[in-house]
Amino acid sequence: MPIGRSLVTTTPRAPGREIFGWAMFDFANSGYTTVIVTVVFSVVFPRLIVGDAPDYRLGDLWWSVALSVSYALVVVTAPVLGAIMDYRAAKKRFLFASYITTVAATALLYFVSPGQVLLGVLLVVVSNYGFAVGESFTSSFLPDLGPTEELGKISGYAWGLGYVGGIACTGLVLAVIGDQTLENFDRVRLVGPITAVFFLVAAIPTFVFLRERGTPKVLPPGESLLGIGFRRLLDTGRALGGFRDLLVFFVSFFFAMAGLSIVIAFAFVYGDQVIRWSATGLMLMFVITNLTASLGAIGFGFLQNRWGNLRTYNLTLAIWVAATVGIWGTPALTAWLNSTLGTAWSAESVFLAMGAIAGLCLGATQSASRTLVAVFSPQSKTAELFGFWGLFGKLAAIFGLLSLGLLQARLGLQSAILLCALFFLAALLLALFVREQRGRAAAVAYIAPE
Repeated sequence: MPIGRSLVTTTPRAPGREIFGWAMFDFANSGYTTVIVTVVFSVVFPRLIVGDAPDYRLGDLWWSVALSVSYALVVVTAPVLGAIMDYRAAKKRFLFASYITTVAATALLYFVSPGQVLLGVLLVVVSNYGFAVGESFTSSFLPDLGPTEELGKISGYAWGLGYVGGIACTGLVLAVIGDQTLENFDRVRLVGPITAVFFLVAAIPTFVFLRERGTPKVLPPGESLLGIGFRRLLDTGRALGGFRDLLVFFVSFFFAMAGLSIVIAFAFVYGDQVIRWSATGLMLMFVITNLTASLGAIGFGFLQNRWGNLRTYNLTLAIWVAATVGIWGTPALTAWLNSTLGTAWSAESVFLAMGAIAGLCLGATQSASRTLVAVFSPQSKTAELFGFWGLFGKLAAIFGLLSLGLLQARLGLQSAILLCALFFLAALLLALFVREQRGRAAAVAYIAPE
């Protein structure tokens, strides 16, 4: 890696309207991930589209495959797209394309009827691909929004606002569709169009207020953007050897996201199939996890500012280990508490408590990881390195979801969910080898080859 004299650079804080516009994309796209990936369509798909009651193992496996294929496409494309974006200063245009892709494919979920499994899988693949690459694209704007010491707070604010968007969109969807039954399917199928319109409208401030920084480079004669992208990617790959802390962090992030991908995709499926919760329990879990996730993202964002990004990230991982063990042990823990304390708590109530603990870190872990990539990235390669962030995150999601899908097909969902705790523990142990100040210094000292 070319290293020159260490240059201390301070990025001025962006105007409040621009930070708001950037944060509104988190607000908008959280409607998609909450409704489609986590709360509603993730339950509708195995129960109504595949319909292999009583344990829905085939439906859960198809759901894992659909998400995994979309993440595989991100792994293949995100880094080279990031390289092209940096070269052409085109982050905003690529973000817009991902947004339109997600909106269109989500709206088309209206046409997926019971039994049309392959059409459902195809539309989930396309819509989730658009969402997932858009997540990397929007995150690559973060280093431009303020000085390094404020990025954790800015990222936490946006991630916290995202959970408010998730609550708003899901509340709207559930109010319109009513019961998720075959008899009510004419209303249930509206989940896609409602989510698409929410995303379409809520993201408008992003494209009005967010600025494109950087100067586009002229394409040399005989060159193609794809060729330039791959060459820049190779240069970055060779340079990554000098970013020791970023590399180790990416491996830690891989295991963290393997665990988180399972939680995001299967938490409400777990409540439906293992806890056998009521409609009230589902609504309470939705509200509790989103509120605690919003408060956690904002609160841990301020903690990052005072305590450091890496230490905050590590703390969230330790909490995740405890929470996922508690989720796995909810039935046994409920019985033990009732026999010991003479109470009559239901497994649903204990599961809600575990969900509240997990919710505190749901956004905080991802927000802290986004901030660490921002402070470990040279200014000339932010989109590329956030492409790698997307690559590691989605490769982890493939690994986590397929591992869980195959394990639950053999052992059942309750036993398989314990895999999350092992992933979070591996992430924590790896993160202990990362040094934040050393990673920052490497980013500041990097000089891009001409």
